Amino acid sequence: MADLTNVRIVLVEPLYSGNVGSVCRAMANMGLCELTLVAPQIVDGWEEGKKLAVHATDVLDARREVATLAEAIGDCVVVAGATARLGLYRQHVRTPREVAPELVKAAGDARIALVFGREDKGLFNEEIGMCTHLIRIPTAPAYISLNLAQSVMVCCYELFIALGDYEAPQEKSVIAPAGHRIKLMEMWRHMLLRIGYMEPDKADHMMQGFQRIFTRGAVTEDDIHMLMGVARQAEWAANKTPPAEK
Repeated sequence: MADLTNVRIVLVEPLYSGNVGSVCRAMANMGLCELTLVAPQIVDGWEEGKKLAVHATDVLDARREVATLAEAIGDCVVVAGATARLGLYRQHVRTPREVAPELVKAAGDARIALVFGREDKGLFNEEIGMCTHLIRIPTAPAYISLNLAQSVMVCCYELFIALGDYEAPQEKSVIAPAGHRIKLMEMWRHMLLRIGYMEPDKADHMMQGFQRIFTRGAVTEDDIHMLMGVARQAEWAANKTPPAEK
């Protein structure tokens, strides 16, 4: 099965350990484990990083630290750099969603890198020049700057989805047939009349409202059983309660 073990996340001169720790958590969420820091300039110690990594401290502890970007990406066949700025040499940017399938395919056979720049200055032009691909995360034009860990999460998420392995949880209970829906409406009609929620002369009209609620979406067998249970319990409670004096 394809995975993302050949994807290396590279952070250039990160300043804050909290951002690095949050990056580790994002990586672990999406199945990545290899982190390289280029000349880290951590100004706040590593306590915050360990705290924000949560259960991904193994990724943080296994990080590699190197002096230059060239050293960090030397064995990578694809190097995708993330940039928020545009310019003459950054006009060929693509979104993470557009480039993800290509990156995942390359990672199946060789090492690739996703490179993220400094929190305050991003990637310099000479570093952009080392990249084979450029990624720009779409944002509202009024504020294009993303937090470092947010940027990593968006890119890692798109790679994870591009793998095509994720399967959303499926409803275990089958969709209820029409006969069960009809039986449910009969039970609720009888129950609502019994507890005095509606008068007999208004029952048809009010039941149309409940019918609308119960047919607005898919109703499963489990849903039907639960709602029938409500009707039975209400009937039982009504039978135990003496009628109110008028």
